[in-house]
Amino acid sequence: MNTINKQHILTAEAYVRPFFERDHSGHDWGHIQRVRRNALFICKQESCQNPQAVELISLLHDVSDPKLHETYEVGQDALEKVLNELSFTRETELLVKEAIVSVSFNGGHEKSLPCTEAAIVRDADRLDAIGAVGIARTFAYGGSRGAKMYDDEIRIREKMTEKEYRSETSTTVHHFYEKLLKLKNLMVTETGKKLAHERHQFMESYLKQFLKEWKGQA
Repeated sequence: MNTINKQHILTAEAYVRPFFERDHSGHDWGHIQRVRRNALFICKQESCQNPQAVELISLLHDVSDPKLHETYEVGQDALEKVLNELSFTRETELLVKEAIVSVSFNGGHEKSLPCTEAAIVRDADRLDAIGAVGIARTFAYGGSRGAKMYDDEIRIREKMTEKEYRSETSTTVHHFYEKLLKLKNLMVTETGKKLAHERHQFMESYLKQFLKEWKGQA
């Protein structure tokens, strides 16, 4: 992906920014910007030689996300449109697509990473899903979908298919146990692992206090 240049970054940003600025589910333009900054920081710390590819994948990583579109096909069409604007070679386009697909958690059914740049963006995206910002985003998303904050009669799902992950009834607090608390141990880069540690501890403290208050013990 060494053919990616600054103009590609500017074109992609101009194309995707209006879409994400309309989001209120925690997948907004602020999220894209934080992933971009985290990814470029990790890129520097890990001595990655292709920061422009890292930046582009960061900008595009949520464009086709099924959560943000009415159907899977609509999301794929959105990604195709922006890639057409970038006029990549077929080889670069396929690698960018593979990188984007590999970033997603998919209910624990994540795809293999095709390159170092994808690993960096995946770690950066997961860092924004945990810690203080991650907590805020999780409740924002749950609220946007009409999910309960918590229900102790609903079981925590240990294993699930991607379809079950996206469609079965759950709660916002359950999401911490079904995904967010797992992310620390799924980090790939050494920098990502170090940054995830503090954020993970913060989530554990938050959940302890949340459940204490929920049960009327505080």
